[in-house]
Amino acid sequence: MGYELIGLDMDGTLLNSEKKINSGVILAIKEAIENGKHISLSSGRALAEIEEYREQLKDMEYAILESGALVYNLKNEEIISASTIDEEIVSKIFDTVKDKDVFIHLISKGRSISPKRLIPQMEKYHMGIYIPLYERVCTKVEDTVTFHNEDKQGIEKINLFHTCPQDREDTRKKLQGLPIVMLNAEDTSLEISPLGVTKGYGLKKLCKHLNIEVEQSIVVGDADNDLDVLKTAGLAVAMGNANANVKKIADVEVMDNDHDGVAEAIYKYLLEK
Repeated sequence: MGYELIGLDMDGTLLNSEKKINSGVILAIKEAIENGKHISLSSGRALAEIEEYREQLKDMEYAILESGALVYNLKNEEIISASTIDEEIVSKIFDTVKDKDVFIHLISKGRSISPKRLIPQMEKYHMGIYIPLYERVCTKVEDTVTFHNEDKQGIEKINLFHTCPQDREDTRKKLQGLPIVMLNAEDTSLEISPLGVTKGYGLKKLCKHLNIEVEQSIVVGDADNDLDVLKTAGLAVAMGNANANVKKIADVEVMDNDHDGVAEAIYKYLLEK
């Protein structure tokens, strides 16, 4: 039983250190699809945050987004699966961080919602590399909590960007026990998803949709928010630039994101060339 699907994390995996996709990776994706294989994103990003890559990835049909809360058909613009955080839990999360210096980023209905005044200050929250992206694609509001309370649409994911790792751990401890999934990302980000919803959950949903076994899937990743989906997949591939936790649980390792590691994974393990 060969591999039929490969899931690709974006930041630190599909994207190089300049947040671009290398031409060799694009060619590998195209060749895999031409050979009848399935390629999917496996990202924490919102639908709005992948928009600038859609033309380059026009051959790609599927995307596991928002850390598994949204599984999407890119070709047909159709939702395969969607999950939201219970509103009572959302209120408790907001209440927990109301007196902390935290950048509250919401993902709702595929929108990327951020506080307008804090985007230029993202360096303070160790997210400076994302300033150009957020300036381009975010729904910019005065206050994310106030916006949500008036908007009243479901939240698929909450990202809490802190000023230091210690502050993130303090928030995590205060939220412990709530029926949510919490994952560390970047240097100081805490990603919060509905209970039971992870990239691995999204992978299972996509495999069911494609009528293939999850053991027939490969996933490529680099960070702690990839651990669950790497453990779920039939083959776990660590990027050369992956952190120690990812490399520890991976089955194999490829080159880093600046040297076409994704293309190596596609050719060596999906296409078996």
